Amino acid sequence: MPKHYDQNCPVAKALELVGDRWTLLIVRDLLDEESRRFQDFQQSLKGIAPAILSDRLKLMEEHGLVTRRFYSDHPPRADYTLTDKGKDLGVVIGALATWGSRHVYPEAALVHADCGHPVRVGYFCSHCNDRVRGTAVTLQRSASLHPLS
Repeated sequence: MPKHYDQNCPVAKALELVGDRWTLLIVRDLLDEESRRFQDFQQSLKGIAPAILSDRLKLMEEHGLVTRRFYSDHPPRADYTLTDKGKDLGVVIGALATWGSRHVYPEAALVHADCGHPVRVGYFCSHCNDRVRGTAVTLQRSASLHPLS
């Protein structure tokens, strides 16, 4: 069951959808492969109960992160693919992988496939295309948005 933080903040709202123990790991696995079946997730996500996996996949489908395609009717069997909205979480996975390899699991790193060197995650301004230092980034509410209730 997703947590509700009751905060008008994009970080809190995003965590309400993807902040549980398994969702981002499901996204990670789907980023590595075009599509996956239920049993594929059970093998790669050690310790996840089948009911939890089923609930997470249903929630992700309801929120437009994955699509489900049945490949068998009897018994019903499906595979799952990330939507464009789900693929957008790739930068989140990359940022977590970069942070994790730097601070908690140095045995792995996110690297450039062509040259093999580590990559960095950064901010870029969509208006001027400049790289922006993290200290120059702030979270600003849009004047056209109303508080979420």
